[in-house]
Amino acid sequence: MAADPFAHPALFYRGCDEYVTGIVPFIAEGLAKGEPVAVAVPGSRLELLRASLGADAARVHMADMTEAGRNPGRIIPGVLRAFADRYRGHVRIVGEPIWPDRSVVEYPACAQHEALINRAFAGRRATILCPYDTEGLSPTVLADALRTHPSVIDTDGQHTSTMFAPDSVVATYNQPLPAPSNARCRMADSSSLTDLRQFVTKFAAQSGLDSARTGDLVLAVDELAANSARHGGGTGVVYLWTEPDDVVCQISDAGYLRDPLIGRVPAPADQLGGRGLLLVNHLADLVRTHSTPAGTTIRIHFRR
Repeated sequence: MAADPFAHPALFYRGCDEYVTGIVPFIAEGLAKGEPVAVAVPGSRLELLRASLGADAARVHMADMTEAGRNPGRIIPGVLRAFADRYRGHVRIVGEPIWPDRSVVEYPACAQHEALINRAFAGRRATILCPYDTEGLSPTVLADALRTHPSVIDTDGQHTSTMFAPDSVVATYNQPLPAPSNARCRMADSSSLTDLRQFVTKFAAQSGLDSARTGDLVLAVDELAANSARHGGGTGVVYLWTEPDDVVCQISDAGYLRDPLIGRVPAPADQLGGRGLLLVNHLADLVRTHSTPAGTTIRIHFRR
């Protein structure tokens, strides 16, 4: 059996010097081979790499991961595949989806994202190098990196991860999402979608969400409610509440998302429908999902 052409190493680094030493040669080697190279890392790290690359920086596609990957569920379709799918040959990508300022609310989606890269790129001619700040990240995050990456690069070189078990990470962070007691609640089915849109619009405006993001929230909730009506037993339970920085909505129904990549990979151009969760991932600032055969809850955050 031929070896999988996809590689997904984690880079464990301490400080700026190890960051540059671990990443710039990876980029330079790709450029020397004529391979397309992309870098999606937090803004301050992006500037460090741009300065270290000098004139070669112009040959690299660069994105600030704190914006492009604000929602971890958006990274595979909107960052990684959006770049890789442009090319037929081998591509190189540096992707840093987890940094010390990521919140504990965001982290489960980040860990699942790193695990699901292995499925989304299996058989693809690509190498995705994922840096991990060993000084700023917790032991749990670093242990999860060993479970989501088949190999690790550190000061001792590159070695195989004996803990590699990405599917177990997806399962570990498939956590229940109970709504708070103060949440506003509505039932939603195919006959009540208009009323639901009006309800969400009013709640978002009263909660301080601007008009553009209110429109995005309404569209996302409408997609989720329509999915509940079509695939979730006909009815969804919608909850709305506010947190210090976010307006939050979640929908629970009797459906089951068997494939954890649903909504995380681009849809083929000729596919009819099936883009609802993909659209939600592109619109929301964070999407969390809990799905079992007993039912599914999807929670979306929109920053105020």
